[in-house]
Amino acid sequence: MQIKPFILILLIGFYSQWVSASPAIQYWQTSNGARVYFVENHELPILDINVEFSAGSSTDTRDKSGRASLTQRLLSLGAGGLSEDQITNALADVGAQLEGHFDLDRAGLSLRTLSSDRERKQALDIFSRIIQHPKFPQDVIDREKTRSIAGLKEAYTKPSYIAGRELMKMLYGNHPYGLNSAGEIVTLNAIQQNDLIAFYQSYYTAKNAVIAIIGDVNQREAAAIAEQLTKHLPKTGKTMLVSPVKTPNSQIKRISHPATQSHIQLAYPGLRRNDPDYFQLLVGNHIFGGGGFVSRLTEEIRQQRGLAYSVYSFFAPYKEQGPFQIGLQTKKEQSEEALALIQKVLKDFVAEGPTEQELIAAKQNIIGGFPLRLDSNKKILGYLSMIGFYDLPLSYVDDYLAAVEAVTTTQIKQAFQRRIQPEGMVTVIVGALE
Repeated sequence: MQIKPFILILLIGFYSQWVSASPAIQYWQTSNGARVYFVENHELPILDINVEFSAGSSTDTRDKSGRASLTQRLLSLGAGGLSEDQITNALADVGAQLEGHFDLDRAGLSLRTLSSDRERKQALDIFSRIIQHPKFPQDVIDREKTRSIAGLKEAYTKPSYIAGRELMKMLYGNHPYGLNSAGEIVTLNAIQQNDLIAFYQSYYTAKNAVIAIIGDVNQREAAAIAEQLTKHLPKTGKTMLVSPVKTPNSQIKRISHPATQSHIQLAYPGLRRNDPDYFQLLVGNHIFGGGGFVSRLTEEIRQQRGLAYSVYSFFAPYKEQGPFQIGLQTKKEQSEEALALIQKVLKDFVAEGPTEQELIAAKQNIIGGFPLRLDSNKKILGYLSMIGFYDLPLSYVDDYLAAVEAVTTTQIKQAFQRRIQPEGMVTVIVGALE
């Protein structure tokens, strides 16, 4: 235990160096209520912008599953009097890059452009058309629906996809988080143009918008950009309301599949993004199964038994409880042994918690690796968007390492005992022995 004070001094040193270099976040609202988070950075002549909305797959209904995803994808496929090809060519002409992102809670687009006047002006003009004036052309809708359906048919032949879908249905039941974000073949076929237009007008509103900006502009220029991107958004609409997650009934589903290996996944309702147990569970999971080759799961299942090449666990936090998930692949004849061992390792960890040495090692890894999560404008942009969307404090980045450092073994043990019931996990084995 004599090593502990030295390790803590190193951790404090890492933290002190980070705080002095962390980005200064500015916050305001546009004239119509969109929230803006901005970091000024003139090191490179680049501007990164992310605009996202409370329009993720949890806004779907069972009969309209896939509508939110399809709406997001069609935003850039014809907008503001421009065709899909014209948009692509106009962005390429100035070297701008457009990316989409979509999950259970959020839907949006990000733009990267040079900050020089001509390039920035043209890229922002295209981006503002995409965000505010999508066309939803019928021929493009038909094409994208066909692509999505073909993708689903292919995905449902893959054991990992089958396992993931079954797991989410078992975990969430009728809750919106249990819907397939890509939709289902039947529901996609039923979606019409007016469904997409109505969804856009309901959820792509200024008050549902979060804008993150980082790069080579000042605050006055950033404010003008935010106004340009939101002034023509629908003024009224719906607010995403996600109901609380219910505790699932424990069950194990075994599904036959011709694959040579079994795909095993387990889950339990986990974290909200603003959960008071967030950091205790984050650090605890790093020790349990999220720390790669130094985790308990890897030690027991790979190193000691050779049952799998890799095994993992993670928490996926959302507005409501995202999944705490464990997974691995193993030979079919070893699947029951591997599952039993996962259950034992989890049960022991929840009952006993981590050791002090495991905690020290986990803090070293998390704190030492944290600067790499913010070593580019694009990564910082992701944090700005997350802070804005989930209404986290502007000091979140600064507070992160201090919160990790403050976690104790007792807190981890108590948090896991409060939140994770090993006997209550839902489990899927795809490729089970017949």
